[in-house]
Amino acid sequence: MPEGPELHLASHFVNEECRGLVFSGCVEKSPVSRNPEVPFESSAYHISALARGKELRLTLSPLPGAQPPREPLALVFRFGMTGSFQLAPSDVLPPHAHLRFYTAPSGPRLALCFVDIRRFGHWELGGEWQPGRGPCVLLEYEQFRENVLRNLADKAFDRPICEALLDQRFFNGIGNYLRAEILHRLRIPPFEKARTVLEALQQRRLSPELTLSQKIKAKLQNPDLLELCHSVPKEVVQLGGKGYGPESGEEDFAAFRAWLRCYGMPGMSSLRDRNGRTIWFQGDPGPLAPKGGKSRKKKSKGARQGPEDRVEDPPPPNKSPSKTRRARRGLPEQTTAQQPKGPSLQQDPEAPPVPEKGKRRRRPATSGHHRPQKVKADTPSLEPEGTSAS
Repeated sequence: MPEGPELHLASHFVNEECRGLVFSGCVEKSPVSRNPEVPFESSAYHISALARGKELRLTLSPLPGAQPPREPLALVFRFGMTGSFQLAPSDVLPPHAHLRFYTAPSGPRLALCFVDIRRFGHWELGGEWQPGRGPCVLLEYEQFRENVLRNLADKAFDRPICEALLDQRFFNGIGNYLRAEILHRLRIPPFEKARTVLEALQQRRLSPELTLSQKIKAKLQNPDLLELCHSVPKEVVQLGGKGYGPESGEEDFAAFRAWLRCYGMPGMSSLRDRNGRTIWFQGDPGPLAPKGGKSRKKKSKGARQGPEDRVEDPPPPNKSPSKTRRARRGLPEQTTAQQPKGPSLQQDPEAPPVPEKGKRRRRPATSGHHRPQKVKADTPSLEPEGTSAS
């Protein structure tokens, strides 16, 4: 699923593709989306984007003399599991385009689309970042570091470090693949107590006798966990490409896969944390590992796998029962994807909801490595009149 680097790449994509384009008319929302309507209309406006952690702000700015006269409007997007932006011809919209911004009719008409196959993504009017989110690990490093070390008494740090890293109040932008890569590089057991790991950083002081260049070199050679929360996402951004969404090319995917050292890699072990998220690691899981949790080690592609080895591999996209099968079971037909209800920032907000004990539910579909996402649409379109959205 998109994490901080992917949101940053998305903002870069929007700014590059929309530079010089003039948009006009109303903003269209697909009828199946449960997100709010966007009450904006202008004869001429520009679009720009800014990312912060796991959120992206899109600003619609009317040009001088545009009609009707109005102030700029900002929208804040959270991408959920499969959100992305695409620019496409207006008469060939991509499937599952739930919000569309059209260019002026003076030239070939294009549409900037927010595409979201699984419909866990959200947008909100007003442009305010979600309350409670901490500073961005990519763009606000000093504030991010201070926010973590100042709040180590918070009960969030009683939990394993792998779970604390998904708490967006402190690690805004860190998600599942990033936490695995960061902990792996430092050889930190994922189920070590978070406070134990982070309190040591409060005592870290470089010798005052070192020159500035020597201090920088020392930090680059021996980064701590909070420094890696900043530098590892930067590495992903520097890979280039779009790097997210099903439309990302194979070249982008190959570069990202080559960059991974731990997440889903052969030879690595995995466990589910208490929120149901899989953490990949190597070696000892740590003292707070879930009781009864059985670590699975991923074998190389050439190795023969039994049923017990396949458990850890991400499941294929979930396929809903056909209408005939649902009717045979006496189940109602489903026309829209169920959306999670207001998740807490203490969990990764874009994570699928964890089933309650005793209730059997289908596991949400995942696609293995979440950058880019190889999620396949279950139906070509659910909208009438030939429009493309789910």
